[in-house]
Amino acid sequence: MTEKSRARPKKPAQWAAETAPSNATAKAPAARTLGSPHLAAVACVRLDQGLFALEIGGTPALPGQISGLALPAIQVSAPPSGQNPCVEIIGTSGDVASWIGHDGGTVVVKSPAGGGEVWVTAYGLAEHAVVPPHVEVRRLDHPRSNGAAPGSLSIVTEPDEIGTEIVLHVERLGDRSFPGRGWVGNRGRKLRIEAFSIRPADTLAARDIEFKALGPNGRQTPWVTDAKLCGTRGQGVPLTGFAIRLAPHVGDRFDVIYEGAFFESGVVGPNRNGALCIPAIADDPLEAINVRVIRRAAQ
Repeated sequence: MTEKSRARPKKPAQWAAETAPSNATAKAPAARTLGSPHLAAVACVRLDQGLFALEIGGTPALPGQISGLALPAIQVSAPPSGQNPCVEIIGTSGDVASWIGHDGGTVVVKSPAGGGEVWVTAYGLAEHAVVPPHVEVRRLDHPRSNGAAPGSLSIVTEPDEIGTEIVLHVERLGDRSFPGRGWVGNRGRKLRIEAFSIRPADTLAARDIEFKALGPNGRQTPWVTDAKLCGTRGQGVPLTGFAIRLAPHVGDRFDVIYEGAFFESGVVGPNRNGALCIPAIADDPLEAINVRVIRRAAQ
């Protein structure tokens, strides 16, 4: 549903901060029970008829355990059937049917005639903030063609996710603007990101999101805000890490969670709230990022 030739970098004249070019339909239930795992949120995935793979992102939180259950954990389930046929959960990448670990995984489901729903629920310790699971859907079969337009898919999560716009400056491609939903960039194509910027699409102001970039040999830019481009253009210098945080006056109400995909190190993260996202292999170029800004659940 959505979307690693290392080059010897030139020495940059400076790290630049340049001016960049500049859905939820319903709320899912949330609950909290003393002495039980804290239900952070439900992602309700609505599917057409067919066979699908649900790729579920991790939910970073401090580890713990309640009644032998390692937390945080993610459960995949069909909602109560009522009058409607149920979605069939065929298998998961975890050891226990319908449960996957905190770092996410893949679940295969079969949706009945007329379509159906799957609930993806994140649980954690009540005293720790648990991030709602991010879900991407990939069709595995070939839908029958009857001339009708393909049906829509929607994912509903709680707490609210704040929309963003991300601009990347990518080698050979220049500036590219993306809606900040899921991975942006070119995973697997080994095209280096050389600069980036983030702008909230709603709720927050551009000055409320701050970010920095890392380059070869551990060089870091200052923190940048107001959707200015962070990094360089036209100097052939790849980003080799980054960090994102929220301004202090909104940091108590929102979290920012992010991952980076690097040429050889693969995916690093999730990280959150200003922690450096850096690869295991030094100076490994960055090729894609995944950023989410989440409103914290009411305590």
